[in-house]
Amino acid sequence: MASSIKKNFAYQMIYEVLILILPFITSPYIARVIGAEGLGIYSYSYSIAHYFVLFSMLGLKNYGNRAIAQSRNDPDEMNSVFSSILLLHILLSVFFLLVYLIYAFSLKEDRIYALIQTAHVMSGLFDISWFFFGIEKFKLTVTRNVIIRLLTIAGIFAFVRTKEDLPIYCAILAFSNLIGQLSLWLPLRKYVRFVKTDWAAMQVHIKPMLILFIPAIAVSLYKYMDKIMLGGSLGSKEQLGFYENAEKVINMPITIIGSFGTVMLPKMSNLAIRSDKTEARKYMSVSMKYIMCLAFALAFGIAGIGTTFAPMFWGDKFYTSGVLIMELAVTIPFISFANVIRTQYLIPTKKDKEYLSSVVAGAVVNLITNQLLIPHYGAGGATIGTILAETVVCLIQAFVVRKELPLLQFVKSFLLFPLMGAFMFAVVYLIGQNGEATILTLLTEVITGVSIYGTLAVIYFFLTKEETFMKMINKLKKHA
Repeated sequence: MASSIKKNFAYQMIYEVLILILPFITSPYIARVIGAEGLGIYSYSYSIAHYFVLFSMLGLKNYGNRAIAQSRNDPDEMNSVFSSILLLHILLSVFFLLVYLIYAFSLKEDRIYALIQTAHVMSGLFDISWFFFGIEKFKLTVTRNVIIRLLTIAGIFAFVRTKEDLPIYCAILAFSNLIGQLSLWLPLRKYVRFVKTDWAAMQVHIKPMLILFIPAIAVSLYKYMDKIMLGGSLGSKEQLGFYENAEKVINMPITIIGSFGTVMLPKMSNLAIRSDKTEARKYMSVSMKYIMCLAFALAFGIAGIGTTFAPMFWGDKFYTSGVLIMELAVTIPFISFANVIRTQYLIPTKKDKEYLSSVVAGAVVNLITNQLLIPHYGAGGATIGTILAETVVCLIQAFVVRKELPLLQFVKSFLLFPLMGAFMFAVVYLIGQNGEATILTLLTEVITGVSIYGTLAVIYFFLTKEETFMKMINKLKKHA
């Protein structure tokens, strides 16, 4: 049932990137047709709807993945676990869908957009991707979503022509999420069957799901609440539009890095069941070094091209987004470090409370910072709140595992990467400052940055002669 980590990483990365790449590909067109305010209206309605999806999922993304991964060696046990989790999920989802409908119909302003987002809330009801992740069938989720995402892009270009087409734009995105989740039910019977379950079987999942649900909500407070605060009474829809586009860029590298964590979670959970701490820690050490190498490359690279990319891609009116991109890039290394700690140690070893403490602290810091700074600095205030929140989460997660993991060894393994990144940033940024915001300037920056960092990284790994990433992958395949 297990398959190649290398392939799973590629499939999961494609799956996650597709979710983000749709609005990213269409964003130059949408920025010019709908504008910053229209983009802000969509982001505001989506962010609220997404909260109801999070409540309906109740921490299922991580818990369901882990529970299926730990029971997959026994088909009968897996059928039982799947059935009890699924039924519990359906009951919760129906309840929150009804609550959302009450909220949507109660609105006086922008009611149409809230009602359209009902399709997105319904997508949470049919989300069973956690099961396929648990049995490591990542390819299934990708092949179906590729077709849906391509059709969605075609629909946007075909039907969204003016500012008045904003409801159509919202509907296309919301229903694509719903159809994507529904498509995963077709192959389900090949891998699992629903068996009779009862409340007692469902009840055992509630506490661990709640423990993982709280961090999901806490994370959402600085992933989505900042948008609600920025697009509401504290800010403006236009400022939210600038912030929304900047976040699209930052989410791309974070998604790539996060994909590896999603793939490693069931593997490390399986190793945790075997109590193979030595091997698990070795894999974690190697993956930490390579993930941080990539993280610093992406952080400094994106920061370097930010003010060239934004006006070239979205138009001169979105120069502010370029500045925000540079600032938000600071979060990439912190998010990456915390992702390795979380998905390869905290969650696999069921240290959910430690994980919870970090994200709750990050959420509190973010909310306080947003409340204080958004009224004065708009999107800039929300950016500062996000940076502080991600930094706090990373530091607390590092603190709670300081006795179990060789953190100093981890840090030493990637100390040179930020220096390499800083040098690349300096060169790339100077190129941008001395040229106009054109595609030629951007290509020059990207090629120069990749050449500099890539060359330095190759030299570093050649000189250190440490265990390579592919050797780690090959070892993990033997444990599959």
